[in-house]
Amino acid sequence: MNLCIDQGNTSVKVGVFDGDELVYINHAQQLDPAYLRELISTYSVRHSILSSTASQSPHLGEVVENSGASFHEFSASTALPFTNAYKTPETLGKDRLAGIAGASALKPDSDLLVVDAGTAITFDFIDAGGVYRGGNISPGLEMRAKSLHSFTHRLPLVELSEPEQFLGVDTSSAILNGVIYGAVFEIDGYIESLLLNYPKLSTFLTGGSSFFFDNKLKNRTFAVKNLVLTGLNRILNFNVQ
Repeated sequence: MNLCIDQGNTSVKVGVFDGDELVYINHAQQLDPAYLRELISTYSVRHSILSSTASQSPHLGEVVENSGASFHEFSASTALPFTNAYKTPETLGKDRLAGIAGASALKPDSDLLVVDAGTAITFDFIDAGGVYRGGNISPGLEMRAKSLHSFTHRLPLVELSEPEQFLGVDTSSAILNGVIYGAVFEIDGYIESLLLNYPKLSTFLTGGSSFFFDNKLKNRTFAVKNLVLTGLNRILNFNVQ
């Protein structure tokens, strides 16, 4: 059993894997040592990995190891199951690398684009030869809506929801449609540009806002809810082996 922890700035995803199968998942606001100890005991966890974009307790590794599991903190020096061609690996988001690892585990030896729609929308590409070529970062949906409100005097702050129609009929719906369909066309544009050179490209869509795009994208995508946890599990297995 493997314990995979994806710690963001505001919340934590915790998953337990039996081989490649996700058998337990939970979302929490913070990591509680007692909760981790119980989880490790209940599932007889042998190995664990932490990916964190926030400051974590310096005693977290000690808590895990004292509970009988090995502890691996995902960093720029962690061995990866693919070649990383990024020029500054120390600045590359670990969630982006985990997403790539997850996609290439689900569809190996393929040209893959991973679109992670969260606070930001990230685009990451790995080729069929197993080389991560890089990617781009764009504002997420909520960030786009907030920026229109913050950098203007009269535009309201709209709450994200499903657009009722393609063109807005008032200011609020015009902002909502512009935010969502602007991102839709952006994602489709990335896919179409890569398809010119990689005609067998497959696209994986993940992240908290990904459901906004499921039925709007022109190009086919594979929606995978827990892609980052899947990738962390693959990276952990690669390092344990």
